[in-house]
Amino acid sequence: MSLSPREQEVLRLLRSRPMLDAQGIADLLGTSKGAVAVALSSLTRKGEILGRGYVVRDEPYVVVIGGSVMDLKAHSVRPIRSGTSNPAVMTTTPGGVGRNIAENLARLGRRTRLVSVVGRDPFGQQLIEHTAQAGVEVDDVVRGELPTGTYLAALDDDGELHVGLSDMRASDELAVEMLVGARDTVRRADLVVVDGNLPAEVAAWGIDLVRSSGAAVVVEPVSVAKAARLAPLLSPQRPIRCITPNLDELSELVGRDVAPADDDIVSACTVLHERGVEHVWVRRGPAGSLLCMANAAPVTLTAPDCPVVDVTGAGDSMTAAYVHALLRGDDPVAAARFGHAAAALTVASAQTVRSDLTEAAVDHQMTQDEGART
Repeated sequence: MSLSPREQEVLRLLRSRPMLDAQGIADLLGTSKGAVAVALSSLTRKGEILGRGYVVRDEPYVVVIGGSVMDLKAHSVRPIRSGTSNPAVMTTTPGGVGRNIAENLARLGRRTRLVSVVGRDPFGQQLIEHTAQAGVEVDDVVRGELPTGTYLAALDDDGELHVGLSDMRASDELAVEMLVGARDTVRRADLVVVDGNLPAEVAAWGIDLVRSSGAAVVVEPVSVAKAARLAPLLSPQRPIRCITPNLDELSELVGRDVAPADDDIVSACTVLHERGVEHVWVRRGPAGSLLCMANAAPVTLTAPDCPVVDVTGAGDSMTAAYVHALLRGDDPVAAARFGHAAAALTVASAQTVRSDLTEAAVDHQMTQDEGART
C-alpha cells in the first residue's frame, strides 16, 4: 500500500528512534500530536507498524512458498535412444521450482524468504545450506519426516529435456499445521509467489493470508497435474496478480483444450481474468510468450536467440526476474521482457540457477536482445 508523505516521515523516525511517543514525534516534525496519532493509526492499519510499542515493519521482501528438491541431471552426450543405456554426464544441484525462484530473486538483489519443506537427510541439509548461502532467508523451511524431494532430468545432447521424473512426496504431504510459524512472514510480505507443487490447501492458505494486506500474488502452475489442483482456487475472491502457464497448463486451468492460435489463447485467458487473475503470461518455450492483461491488449514477446546448454530452470528464472522487475517499478510488459532475458542467460548455462546472475547482467542481456530486434 502507498504511504502519504507524513506517514513516510513518521516511519523514518520510528525506524531510527523506535522509543519515541506520539508527542515526541510531533515535536520533531513540527506538527500536532493529533496529526501524528492519525498517521500512526494509518500505519498500523497498513501493516507498517506491528503490535504495540511502535515495532515497525521490516524492509520489504518477497515470500516464495513452494517446493525444494535436489536435481539429478543426466546430460546425454549423444541423441537419446529409448529402451537402452545412453552415455551421459551426471550432476547433482539444488532445485525445486519455488526454491529456484527464491534463489534467482536473491541473486537479483531482492530480499527473499522461502517457505518450504525438506527432509531430515543430507539432501535436505545441503539444500538449506546452499539456499542460505545464495542469500535467501530460510528460517521458515520446515524439516519433515519424508525424504527430501528429488527431480531426475534426462537431457538430450542439445540440452532439451527428454524426460523428467520427480519424487515430491515431502511437498505433497506439507500441511498448513506445519507452517504456523511462517504465518506472520507470509502476511507481511510485499509479494508472494505460490508454486503449484504445494497441496491445494497450502496454496489457498498462502493466497488468503495476503489477500487482506493488498500484497500481490504470482502463481507458477509447474505442470499440467499441478495446474489441475490449482484451478479450483482461482476466483474473484482470491485475486491473483499473475499466473504463468504454458499452453497445456492453460488448458487444464480453463477445463478445455486451448489451440496455439493467439485468439484461442486470449479467449482462454479471458476466462481466467473473470476468475480474478489480472495477468496471464502464457509461455511458449523457444517461440516466446503471450502476455494477456485484463485491461489491455495482449502482447506477444519473442524469446531471445541464444545458445542452449541446459533448459532446466529457465521458467523459474523468468518468473523470478518478472517479479523483481515489477517490484522495481517496471510495467508488466517490460517486466516480462526482463524475464525473457533472465531465461536466456539461464539456458546458456549448465547451472539451474546461475551463480553469476545479477540485475545488471539481465539488463545488459535485455539491451542486447532489443538491439538484435532493431
